[in-house]
Amino acid sequence: MRKEEKNQLIDSLAEQLSDINYFYLIDIFGLNAKDTTLLRGMCFKKDIKLQVVKNTFLKKAFDRCEKDFDSLVDSCNGPTSIMFAQTGNAPAKIIKEFRKTKDRPILKAAFIEEVTYIGDDQLDFLSTIKSREEVIGDIIGILQSPAKNVISALQSGGQKISGVLETLSKKSE
Repeated sequence: MRKEEKNQLIDSLAEQLSDINYFYLIDIFGLNAKDTTLLRGMCFKKDIKLQVVKNTFLKKAFDRCEKDFDSLVDSCNGPTSIMFAQTGNAPAKIIKEFRKTKDRPILKAAFIEEVTYIGDDQLDFLSTIKSREEVIGDIIGILQSPAKNVISALQSGGQKISGVLETLSKKSE
């Protein structure tokens, strides 16, 4: 591969890293072709891009980004693949699901909204992180709850008042 082609690959990887807020560095070494295809299929269904990278290219791409990836450099050893995602917990859920039958992939590191998580022991925590949309939904639900209670009370109170008025009107007849 010529130097220009390598630079293009590094630039492309740096652009992907700069544009996305969620990615995982994983080790899929030892998976056979069938298992790798299965993992890629699971990723495709969840809109996650799985890409195998050379560590030297990845380190150079980290250097070309404006974001601070210094804490991830030590994770770039051995075979490395990247999972690019739209939500922070989706790759962790796929890894956990896949590892019900296999011992791979191994989580090396994760980058979620400017925070890095290092090591496979972080997988359980990462799978429980709520996505941005889930947090917004929870907040909206919390904010709507008092308003729903007030409306419900007013509606039930209105029915009671109309019932009392109806009873009083029948008594006066």
